[in-house]
Amino acid sequence: MISVKNLTKYYGDFQALKGISFEIKSGEIVGILGPNGAGKSTTLRILTCYFNPTSGDAIIEGKSILDEENNVKKIIGYLPESAPLYNDMCVFDYLVYMADIQELERSKLNERLHYVVNVCGLKEVISKPIGELSKGYKQRVGLAGAIIHDPKILILDEPTNGLDPNQIVEIRELIKELGKEKTVLVSTHILSEVEATCSRAIIINKGNIIADDTPENLSLNFGNNDKSSTIKISIKTNDNIESVKEKLLNVSDIYKVEIEDNFNNIKELTIYSNSEEPRDEIYRFIKSTDWIIYEMTRVKENLETVFHTLTKGDE
Repeated sequence: MISVKNLTKYYGDFQALKGISFEIKSGEIVGILGPNGAGKSTTLRILTCYFNPTSGDAIIEGKSILDEENNVKKIIGYLPESAPLYNDMCVFDYLVYMADIQELERSKLNERLHYVVNVCGLKEVISKPIGELSKGYKQRVGLAGAIIHDPKILILDEPTNGLDPNQIVEIRELIKELGKEKTVLVSTHILSEVEATCSRAIIINKGNIIADDTPENLSLNFGNNDKSSTIKISIKTNDNIESVKEKLLNVSDIYKVEIEDNFNNIKELTIYSNSEEPRDEIYRFIKSTDWIIYEMTRVKENLETVFHTLTKGDE
């Protein structure tokens, strides 16, 4: 669907992109993350043909952004960070205007208007001037304008920027709904939005891709910049707390044990290990005792911690 090949971009002597490459399959919702100046907005503007790369190319639905710019624009819906809305236009007129810009066939106009008004929740404001709408509704109007021509790919730059918590939830749900039919690429600085919305996250820093995986895998694999890990277990044993801690500390690579709860001989523990994957060793040890194990899970970091780990010192 989208194949990015060795994109570079210079602004004078400053290199904003340093030969990045990635692929996005149909139906994915992918988050593009990075600190300010990392190159994420530059990447989106190149993919939408607003900027030309210094070198490299991107193939979108089999079309090169270098050789088939007009055809690429027809299959992309783009919502920039500051959506170009016209406050004196009513919502209906704006959507018709956007349909004309995208050269939507007149025979399809009513069908598309009906669809975008419904999916974006604009029925109540369809006749109102855009200038009278809340920030959340304005963002919905921008999204509706971006998909009026039924693009296969939707590219959103900071779509929840400036919204209140309730509006953020509404736009998040709308993006997930649109993602059922389209490939969606989202640039955002709100990391919880990526965890809640995206099937994949690409982290860019200083013009390079430094991570590309599912949010869950990123949390598991990059939560610590060392190779340590944290394990939570629940066991039943007659041993006292100090005995449990002493025995576990004798297991290879375990350097700290915390007792979270102790009731009716059921103990909830947090184990800290210098091993990247200590669960097998812990399980073998417990199996050699008379303890009963109820649960053992690895604690994963949230995406915010991962982001900080990968980009700290470089912002």
